[in-house]
Amino acid sequence: MELARIAELLHPFLAAAIPFSEAPLNLTDRHLSNISTYIDLLLRWNSRIKLTSVRDPESIVTRHFGESLFAARAILATTSPRPDHLADVGSGAGFPGLPIKIFLPHLQVTLIESHHKKVTFLREVIRALGLVGIDVAPRRAEDFPSASFDIVTLRAVERFQAVLPVATRLVRHGGHVVLLVGRDQQAEASKAPGLTWQSPLAVPGSTQRIILIGSSNAEPKQ
Repeated sequence: MELARIAELLHPFLAAAIPFSEAPLNLTDRHLSNISTYIDLLLRWNSRIKLTSVRDPESIVTRHFGESLFAARAILATTSPRPDHLADVGSGAGFPGLPIKIFLPHLQVTLIESHHKKVTFLREVIRALGLVGIDVAPRRAEDFPSASFDIVTLRAVERFQAVLPVATRLVRHGGHVVLLVGRDQQAEASKAPGLTWQSPLAVPGSTQRIILIGSSNAEPKQ
């Protein structure tokens, strides 16, 4: 896909207002080139293993990269002090963790994915893009110690009700859980103990998709 078209499709996710946002992200040619390469790999691998049900390249840009970019902006705007280490639980095809790494290169990122073939795909993308400070953990989130990360992201995972408490446990005191979910999952998310939720952010171009950010106020267990 042409880089100019990718930039055009992502513009609404850059232009949408986010409360307290003072540091908008700028898309560079390097960002756009990485996204184009990522899309090519995703489409190629998707013919062999199911990584996404979205197959149209332009829809991939808006549905996957746009939402991830919006989440990256939300993280910049609402997390303080600046986080160091993010974990993406059930990373699958890498969304939102891998695009967040592209947009916020200062973050150390761990992609948690237990499916062997998806792990191989994620490592191939990381290699092709020349990314550093990012790791793929072929493990279950339950296997990680409590309070391991500053931020934990969760998107489009199966068994949301069961996985959310696991993700919450991984966040350090004062850290954040970032959910990319449908509005119908907001009520379930609000039940998670130890989190104080900010007002939901509507994903541009969608009537149903939102980003929820919860601050962990649970003290780590001794």
